This record gives sequence, structure tokens and C-alpha cells, in this order.
Amino acid sequence: MSFNIVLVEPEIPQNTGNIARTCAVTGARLHIVKPMAFEITDAKLKRAGLDYWHMLDVKIYENIDEFFKINAGSKFYYATTKAPKHYAEVEYKDGDFILFGKETKGLDETLLYNNKEYCIRIPMKDDARSLNLSNSAAIILYEALRQNNFLNLEDKGNLTKYSWE
Repeated sequence: MSFNIVLVEPEIPQNTGNIARTCAVTGARLHIVKPMAFEITDAKLKRAGLDYWHMLDVKIYENIDEFFKINAGSKFYYATTKAPKHYAEVEYKDGDFILFGKETKGLDETLLYNNKEYCIRIPMKDDARSLNLSNSAAIILYEALRQNNFLNLEDKGNLTKYSWE
């Protein structure tokens, strides 16, 4: 099991590619909810994800209703600039889903209102609109991983010419 990153109606292939790479290197599962503003084979998407596609576990859904039906009973967090609570104020558990909306509009406000206790935000200046989607996904995913002692991740690096010992 691992964390689940959900992109609802993504619009920019480079963002999706960057998020795909983040999911691949962390073991997070990527969920994409259609419609998408690009094809999954888009060269920009592949270039951003580089050579990590074989490591990626990705699920694609026709719409948000199908997504919720298939994943019923799971815990969902909704990332939005409109939330009163910040992302580090919640306790993430293995298997949780973190949803992100499309770059231009975010998640549907009715969805947010109906799930207000699970809406989270990344603190930023009042006059700033938002962070880049791929940066936002990485920030929140790594907080979830940190809270869970970097679940299933290698925590030591190695030099190529020398030993740390």
C-alpha cells in the first residue's frame, strides 16, 4: 500500500509528468480523473516524467463519480487554496488519497464544501494566487511520507567514488 495522488481534470502535461515522476520515486499511486486537456502519450508529459514511467502505478477514470465509486470507503484529502486548515495539521495514513484540481480552477467548490473537514492548503502570502500544481503535490506527499517515517523509501544515499564510513 502507499499514498494516492489524484489529479482531477489536469490541464498541463508537464505538471502531470512531474507529478508522475514524484509518484514513481516515492511509490505513490497516481490517479487521473478525466477529462484531461492532453493525451496520456503527449511528448511533454513523457519528457517531464523521463524514464520513470515503468515504475509508475497509474489509474485513469472517466469522471469524478467513477473515481469515488471505485475508491469508496477510502479517506480523501482535498488540496485547495480555499481551505482554512493547512496540510501539516492533519495526520496522514498509508492508503490515504490526496486530491488536486485542475490548474486553472482547482477542485469544484461543492465538493470542497461537502468535505470541508478534509480540505487542506499550503500556507502562502495573501496576495499570491497559488503554487505550481506539481510543487504542491510534492510538498503534501512528502509531508505524508515524513509523518509515516518515509514508508518504504531508501533513506540513505551513496557516493559513487567514496564511502560515508
